Amino acid sequence: MMWLLLAFLSAALLGCYDSFKKEALQANAVIPVLFLNTLFCSLIFLPCILASYHTDWLQDSPFLVARGGWHEHRYILLKSVIVLSSWLFGYFGIKHLPLTIVGPINATRPVMVLVGALLVFGEKLNGWQWLGVALAVASFFMLSRSGKKEGIDFKHDRWIYFVVLSALLGAVSGLYDKYLMAPPENGGVGLDRMLVQSWYNIYQCFMMLAMLLLLWWPQRKHTTPFHWHWSIICVSVFLSTADFLYFYALSLPGAMISIVSMVRRGSVIVSFLFGALFFHEHNLKSKALDLALVVLGMLCLYIGSR
Repeated sequence: MMWLLLAFLSAALLGCYDSFKKEALQANAVIPVLFLNTLFCSLIFLPCILASYHTDWLQDSPFLVARGGWHEHRYILLKSVIVLSSWLFGYFGIKHLPLTIVGPINATRPVMVLVGALLVFGEKLNGWQWLGVALAVASFFMLSRSGKKEGIDFKHDRWIYFVVLSALLGAVSGLYDKYLMAPPENGGVGLDRMLVQSWYNIYQCFMMLAMLLLLWWPQRKHTTPFHWHWSIICVSVFLSTADFLYFYALSLPGAMISIVSMVRRGSVIVSFLFGALFFHEHNLKSKALDLALVVLGMLCLYIGSR
């Protein structure tokens, strides 16, 4: 099953993306780093757009970008706003918090998607899904206990709220992706995956450029300075590749989005290992138990969604 292999590869690359993001933000200004991330991601996909619109080199290849008018691009523009908002909160959060705390919080996104479907669409959860939700909630409270050992108060630490908001917006983006990719006969928009992935990066780049010039640049001498680090390029490369494999996996025959999405959240294991081995973070035993509960909760959600 090629789609399942691609899902595991996407998860591994996504874990590396989170780890390089942490490295890039060490004592660094967030807005310039995020701008460069969107710029490099745009430059990665720009050749695909140009080749698709002006040549036939990419015909019948997975890199072909479909054409779209305002009807399609307005949906992509909204996705850009949602994703960029999630990234802004996430970048600030991961800069100020240990990776071994941020990762498990982000891994609860499938639970947030499920609860969102329950509240917004009136869907009913079965026993396995309720168990997955309960384990995710329990893991969050255990994480707050682990965080207190490092002086992090989940109730009063604004960076925790930033990470939670980032995860919530990420869950909204995941639900929106399903709507964008689903064919019209199934109630979706039926957009081409490469059209979405390539253009939402470009829209984000212009949004971040405006934010850089209007917000950061006038205050650059009074805030955290920016310094270049090679990991900034790695952030864009690993994110673009992980997302490409994710969308490509979903496009293959027989791919099950419930399994692909769950496997993708397994990226938390990779980022947790990076936090332990390279960033030398603390309280790893208690956090490993928290992580185990998150993974067990994801397994329950998978069983309940079959």
